[in-house]
Amino acid sequence: MSVTIDWFAFLEVFAAALAGAALVVGFYALGLRLLVRAGRAPVVAPAEFTDAITIISEKEANRAAKAAAKAARKSPLTEGQKSVALVAAYGSFAVSGLAVLAGLLLIVLH
Repeated sequence: MSVTIDWFAFLEVFAAALAGAALVVGFYALGLRLLVRAGRAPVVAPAEFTDAITIISEKEANRAAKAAAKAARKSPLTEGQKSVALVAAYGSFAVSGLAVLAGLLLIVLH
């Protein structure tokens, strides 16, 4: 009994995984960038984890929220441009999510 490896199929899977990862990460990063340009910087509340190395204090979270609000006020974009950036950000998140769903469908259906 001999085992043969189809190297072309291996390269196909590798290229598809690499392209899929780049697509998901790229569109998610673009969505975050556009979300910040629209003046809606995501501020995450501090989480309490046991055995965590670093925990953000409430003071640091408030400082980050204040900095995000200040950056949103100083934005050079008009309200129309902010609206377009917000819609494009949600579109980028949707493309990223659809890429993940397409990958899951490929796994489940094949």
